[in-house]
Amino acid sequence: MEKEIENRIAESIACKRYFMDQVGNIGRAVNEMSECFKRDNMVLTFGNGGSAADAQHIAGELVGRFKLNRRGLPAIALSTDSSVLTSLANDYGYEIVFERQVEALATKRDILLGISTSGKSKNVIRALEKGREIGTINLSLTGGDGGPIKELSDININSSSTNTPRVQECHILAYHIICELVEKDMEQYFSRNKA
Repeated sequence: MEKEIENRIAESIACKRYFMDQVGNIGRAVNEMSECFKRDNMVLTFGNGGSAADAQHIAGELVGRFKLNRRGLPAIALSTDSSVLTSLANDYGYEIVFERQVEALATKRDILLGISTSGKSKNVIRALEKGREIGTINLSLTGGDGGPIKELSDININSSSTNTPRVQECHILAYHIICELVEKDMEQYFSRNKA
């Protein structure tokens, strides 16, 4: 069993080495998100399964805090309202559960952060397409070749792995970096612009 554990740790390390080519995209995402908050826009996060949990984690870190005590940042995870999700899925089908929320909540220059380990999740695709119509800034976390979601994104942070656990590990690393650096930037911004 120890050898199996070692193999998985080695796999994770190798995946993150390849993920180094995403440094520029992660930096661009930090800048876009900071600018979004500075202009009083909002971040909407979404995904399915483990990606839904990641979306909630990101929104929680932004609204609450990552490491610093600072003002809350406007973010919402679209996977958290079970009444909305179940009514939309029942009335229209699961493929529109995020699209309809984007239509109702997003405004021009808000950030949509769609998460899909395959890059092919239909409800994430439809939400990003709706965002394009509205004029949102589309960010995404994907795996594999990024699928159609990559093409709908202004910034795509992609783990080239097709092994879902390794992709998710890279996503967690990316959004922890984003949350930490956005928080640092916003704390400095709030300090400079006290009313």
